[in-house]
Amino acid sequence: MSRRKRAAKRVILPDPKYGDILISKFINCIMKRGKKSVAERILYDAIDIVGKRSKQNGIDVFRKAIDNAKPPLEVKSRRVGGSTYQVPVEVRSGRQQALAIRWILQYARARSEHTMAANLASEILAAANGEGSTIKKREDTLKMAEANRAFAHFRW
Repeated sequence: MSRRKRAAKRVILPDPKYGDILISKFINCIMKRGKKSVAERILYDAIDIVGKRSKQNGIDVFRKAIDNAKPPLEVKSRRVGGSTYQVPVEVRSGRQQALAIRWILQYARARSEHTMAANLASEILAAANGEGSTIKKREDTLKMAEANRAFAHFRW
C-alpha cells in the first residue's frame, strides 16, 4: 500500500449485453485465468435461468440478491494495550457490494449442481428470497458485530 497517495479507482466499463456496471464487476469476479468470455457466458446463463425459475426479470432478481447479501456492519481487529478486540465498524458501500459478490460466488462454487451457471442461479435465487448460505454468512457477520458492540468505543 502506497504511503504517498491513495490508489486511484479504476473505471470499470459496463457489460456489453445489459450495459450495467454491477454485472461487469460480477463477471470480473467470476473470471479465472483471464477467461472473460467464459465468465460472461456463466453469468448470462445464470440470469436466464433465474428469470425462468422466478418468472420475473432476471436482472431485478440479481440486484435484489446483491442488496440482500450486503452486510451493514462487520468486525475489524484492533490492538489496544496488548489485547486484540473485535471492533464493530460500518461497512462502506463499495465494500458492501464487493463482499456480497464474493460471498455469492463462494457459496455458488460450493454447491454441487450440474453446471456453474445452475449453481450461481440457485444461489442468486436463494439470496433474493432471503435464505441460503450467503444470507447466513451475512447474518453471522451481523451477529458478531452486535455481540462485540461493547468494544465500539475503540473505533478509529
